[in-house]
Amino acid sequence: MRDPRDASVIAVERRRARATLKRAIKTAERTPLSVAHEGWESPKSPAAGLRIAEFLGSISGIGSVKIPRILDSLGISPRKRLGALGARQVEALTAWLLARQDGRVGTPQRGRLVVVAGPTAVGKGTVVARIRELHPEVKFSVSATTRAPRPGEIDGEHYHFVTDDEFDRLVETSQMLEWAVVHGRHRYGTPRGPIVAALDNGSSIILEIDIQGARQVKKAMPDAILVFLLPPSWNELVRRLQARGTESPDEQYRRLATAKVEFDAQTEFDVTVVNDNVSEAAEAVVDLMAVG
Repeated sequence: MRDPRDASVIAVERRRARATLKRAIKTAERTPLSVAHEGWESPKSPAAGLRIAEFLGSISGIGSVKIPRILDSLGISPRKRLGALGARQVEALTAWLLARQDGRVGTPQRGRLVVVAGPTAVGKGTVVARIRELHPEVKFSVSATTRAPRPGEIDGEHYHFVTDDEFDRLVETSQMLEWAVVHGRHRYGTPRGPIVAALDNGSSIILEIDIQGARQVKKAMPDAILVFLLPPSWNELVRRLQARGTESPDEQYRRLATAKVEFDAQTEFDVTVVNDNVSEAAEAVVDLMAVG
């Protein structure tokens, strides 16, 4: 019997249902294999309507860079939907999902520390915010700083905002993995304990810091992956800094002078990512957190 509702309403409901499934996979409420089986067993279900590329992209550690490689190895077109896979494709995907679920694919024994750094106003905070939005399962290190909060920043979420005396105590008791004076004014640092605990428990973690701090982390933890975030161009970097409106003209001048020096540091990093598309840059960072 034909559904009497407007086709556009039905389409919206289906998109919402598929979005709910993808969130369930991201947050581990559903296993990818259970969703796949639902799609194969119920051809009219929301799971069956999931495109294979968006299905894989919902799995922790799988982003836009890895998806084409995985699909190529499985012999599946990225345009295929779960419910439209052939028997051999179902068999191949099932084997791959089982291997990943059992820890034989893409699950490092120890977590990875991915360090994101780059020149001022390159958009580190924006990229990290997009990762939080797209991948709520990803863990982040929260840095400590002696500067005052910017509008909208929350203590304990964006930074631990501490006094100079408290920062001194953390340094003196060796509780900082790294720390530095940034732009000649405020100090920033990374508490050591939470990162070590996360890595030992098998959890990968993202650390967003300045370039000086990234160097210290690499020295202390050679296995850390350093990511240098680049702007599309120098002019775009200047535009972003001016548009931000959080610094005075003198402060902007100081930050741009620092940025020119920071650009030369990119050869010290393991990976460079150009932030010309926030979502793509975010996925490129997340892809570095898992193997396989």
